[in-house]
Amino acid sequence: MASDELKNHLDKGMYGTPLVNPEEQHKYLGTFRERCYLSMTVAEMNDPTNKAKFLEELEKRPEAFILINGTLPLDIQNQYIQLATKNQTKFTVVNDYVSEDPESIGLLIATKEAVNEPVIDVEEKYPTKQEEEEPKKKSFWNRLFK
Repeated sequence: MASDELKNHLDKGMYGTPLVNPEEQHKYLGTFRERCYLSMTVAEMNDPTNKAKFLEELEKRPEAFILINGTLPLDIQNQYIQLATKNQTKFTVVNDYVSEDPESIGLLIATKEAVNEPVIDVEEKYPTKQEEEEPKKKSFWNRLFK
């Protein structure tokens, strides 16, 4: 029994503490989905309208912190770091398990406790006016039988 404890201790020293649900933690920059308020992909971070949505969410969540993908270009990172600093929000640049893929997560507003937000994607949470006001197309039968 003592050898099992010794082996576990040595394994933790060599490989680190095992992660709980590692795929989810790798996708969400080292945290869990249930702790996130807002997420932005790398492609969404380039859109200037999303910066306003980001600031709106930051104002609602003073206890939150920001996780930024470390593979982003420095000019984009600096823009969001400056916004976080102006709002006195803690931030961390994450370099483990991140990618430059435009569909990977580039930024998260998260907290240390579970909040279970149903929608965290910035485009779904804050739709633009044009998306809301799209006229519905009439079906063939509605046009035929006015």
